[in-house]
Amino acid sequence: MQRLYRKRIVLGVGGGIAAYKSAELVRRLRDHGAEVRVVMTQGGREFITPLTLQALSGHPVHLDLLDPAAEAAMGHIELARWADLVLIAPATADLMARLAQGVANDLLTTVVLATNAPVALAPAMNQAMWADPATQANREQLLARGIRLFGPGSGSQACGDIGMGRMLEAEELARAAADCFETGMLTGKHLLITAGPTQENIDPVRYITNHSSGKMGFALAEAAAEAGARVTLVTGPVFLPTPDRVQRIDVVSARDMLAACEAAMPCDILIAAAAVADYRPEVVAPHKIKKDPSTGDGLLLQMVRNPDILATLAGRADRPFCVGFAAETENLLEYAARKLRDKNLDLIVANDVANPSIGFNSEDNAVSVIDRQQHETRFGQASKGHIARALVAFIAERYKES
Repeated sequence: MQRLYRKRIVLGVGGGIAAYKSAELVRRLRDHGAEVRVVMTQGGREFITPLTLQALSGHPVHLDLLDPAAEAAMGHIELARWADLVLIAPATADLMARLAQGVANDLLTTVVLATNAPVALAPAMNQAMWADPATQANREQLLARGIRLFGPGSGSQACGDIGMGRMLEAEELARAAADCFETGMLTGKHLLITAGPTQENIDPVRYITNHSSGKMGFALAEAAAEAGARVTLVTGPVFLPTPDRVQRIDVVSARDMLAACEAAMPCDILIAAAAVADYRPEVVAPHKIKKDPSTGDGLLLQMVRNPDILATLAGRADRPFCVGFAAETENLLEYAARKLRDKNLDLIVANDVANPSIGFNSEDNAVSVIDRQQHETRFGQASKGHIARALVAFIAERYKES
C-alpha cells in the first residue's frame, strides 16, 4: 500500500447511509500515507457531520460551491488541480446520474468536471435502485468515460433488503484507490532519472548551486515505479524521501552526476530533470577564502564549463530514449526546441520557472512537451505528482512508437 504514500485524494461524500463508512475510509487512507481533503454534498451532511471528517482528515471540509472564503483559499479549481485522485464514497444513484449527464450544480460535481485526475466512485444504494435500468445505463456511461467503479458489494442493507448495492468496506476501497496508481506501462524497462540541483564548491564552506528542489524529478521516479519500471534516481542534494521501489544514488557536483549516470547505464529511457550547473570554479580553494582588504569590494572567480550530462549520454553508442528538461524564464518554447536539436533528444519538457506558481519549489507544474517534429503537447497546471504520471504515460507511449 506504499502506492498511497504522499498521494493527494479528494474524498467526495454523497448523501447515503453508507456515509458513516467515509470516516473510517479517511482514517485508512491517511494510515497508508495519503493526504485527504473532503468534499461533502448537502445530503452527505445529513448523515455525518463535517466536523467529524475535518478532525479525521486534518483539513477543513469543503461544502459549498459559492463560498467566497473557500474560493479565496482552495476553491473548486484549486481542489481539482490539487487532486491525484477523486474518490466519491458513497456515490448515490443521484450522484451517478448527475455525473453521467455532466451536471455541475454543487461543489463535488464541479470538482469532478474540472479535474484531470482519475475519478472513482464507490456506489451505495438500495438493491432495486442499483438494478434499475437507468442506473445501469448511467454506470455504462461513466465506465465509457474512464471513471472507475469500486463495487458495489452484495449483502444486507439498511432498508432490510439483501442484494447488490452495499458500499465496499474502507480497507477494500483503500486498496482499490492504491491500484489506481499502478499502470504497468513500463514493466520490464529500466529508467534512469536525474533530479535536483548540483553543487559546485568554491572552497570548503561555499558553493554555487540553484533553486531546484528535486520535487519534479522525484515525482517522475515515483510515477515510473508505479508504471512497473526499474528506476534508478540520481539526485543532487535535496531533502526528499526516496520513493518506494526506487534505487537512489546521491551525488553533489555535475561531474559526480555524470559518473553516476554512466555507471547506471545501459537504460531504456533517460529522463534528465536535474538542474545541472553549467559552470564550476576552475580552482577550489583548499581553505575558506577570507576577505582581502587589498582587493576592494570584489571577488573574481574563474569559471570553467561542466560536462554536458544529457548530451554525453545521448551521444553514446547504447543511447537510450532521451527526454530532457528546459527550465526557462523567457522564450520558453524557442530555447527548449533549440536544446532538443543541439543535444539530440527525443523529447524535451519545457516549463516556465519565472512563474512562481509552477517554478522551483512550487507544488504545482505546467509543462509543454516538444518532439523531434516540433509538435507541442501541453499539460495544464496540476500537482507535480499528477503532471509526472501524465508525462510518464506520454513518454511510455512515444518510447513504444520509437
